[in-house]
Amino acid sequence: MKKKVKYLTLFIFPLLLLNACEMKNAKTNARLITLDPGHFHAALVQKNSYPETSRDVYVYSPAGQDLDEHLKRIAGYNARQENPTNWNEIVYTGNDFLEKMLSEKKGNVMVTAGNNGKKIDYIGQTLAAGINVLSDKPMAVDIAGFDKLVACFALARAKGLLLYDIMTERFEITTILQKEFSMIPAVYGEQQKGSVDDPGVVKESVHHFFKTVSGKPLIRPAWFFDVEQQGEGIVDVTTHLVDLVQWECFPEQIIDYKNEVEILDATRYTTAISPTQFREVTGLNSYPQYLMKDVRDDTLHVYANGEIRYKIRGVHAKVAVGWNYAYPAGGGDTHWSIMKGSKAYLLIEQGQAQNYKPALYIKCVAADTEQYEQDLQKAMLQITAKYPGVSLKKTGEAIWEVAVPAKYHNGHEAHFGQVTENFLRYLKAGALPEWEIPNMIAKYFITTQALEIAKNKTK
Repeated sequence: MKKKVKYLTLFIFPLLLLNACEMKNAKTNARLITLDPGHFHAALVQKNSYPETSRDVYVYSPAGQDLDEHLKRIAGYNARQENPTNWNEIVYTGNDFLEKMLSEKKGNVMVTAGNNGKKIDYIGQTLAAGINVLSDKPMAVDIAGFDKLVACFALARAKGLLLYDIMTERFEITTILQKEFSMIPAVYGEQQKGSVDDPGVVKESVHHFFKTVSGKPLIRPAWFFDVEQQGEGIVDVTTHLVDLVQWECFPEQIIDYKNEVEILDATRYTTAISPTQFREVTGLNSYPQYLMKDVRDDTLHVYANGEIRYKIRGVHAKVAVGWNYAYPAGGGDTHWSIMKGSKAYLLIEQGQAQNYKPALYIKCVAADTEQYEQDLQKAMLQITAKYPGVSLKKTGEAIWEVAVPAKYHNGHEAHFGQVTENFLRYLKAGALPEWEIPNMIAKYFITTQALEIAKNKTK
């Protein structure tokens, strides 16, 4: 009899252990919801598979081209030859798609990338329903949206939820290395404060309406060209640039936007889109009525471009974004950046000379260039310990290009997977790093306040 009890115990214990593991996994595994996916970034979150994530993804969306394009991209990831994904998209397209999502609560992470005019309300209602949010930028496109965003962070904190935006540019290797070198005093010295006309840090990017994504021409929805729905350029792509200023100049430090940020100036201007170009990028033969307010002489004028000059912790910063229709042959979206230290300038260029691939340069401004070169070579040991294979190539008098092996250049689309992996780790831990939330708030304060200044100048 005792022998039977022993065998029964040995049989039951593994089952209890297995059940406990399943219960633990049920708490830590992510179950994705995609809400109204109007932007291709929603699909890029799923370009990779994640071991801790259910293959079932619940999609709630109005029927139409936006949804069709999203599902085509997911199907393409599932069908590709190399590292195919295995997503199972479960789609609901009723007019009450939002209410259905909130009531069913099929997942614990809502991914939103689409119409930015609707986004902040989507975020607020999703958090109120007890669901975490991973959001494409921008989460707020005006001052009213900023106030709602602050309330959303308070709500997320009260409910123990995560609200996070997708900052892909933190994973670009030249930006990572720019940050790494700036944190080595022997290389960079001290951050220069700069001035309005000569900022201590500058970040600029140029983007294009007509482009390819995952190897195919991108079809953009017509609302993408409506600043009331997409947001102006000064509050859209500049979100990345403002984020990088904080992330690089003040790594893992909390920014108090009320006392440490001052907006000095902001401007905006339009990009002209011809009827032929509009037809090529949207597939539509005419402008929708909601765009007619921005049409002059049959040409659409979109406030896609902007510049912000501001001070953050006493450092003068400038961020600027521009949008062209299409990039030149062999080109793509570009990034230009300079960080000015007392010993060196750290410069990222991505023009024709670099074959439109980002490259990092170190320009010595210290008086003793021979000593500086010795210090730089010693500092490379810190860099190569973290990034093996990175080296220096002298390209001029006291100028070095940072040579980066191809394995580190994984591309913009891959960065969405890296952001998502980070978010899943935060989800498992139950919290974001303490500096992330105040710095997201500071970031959107800068962009939305700058928009008001720019709009008042062009009234």
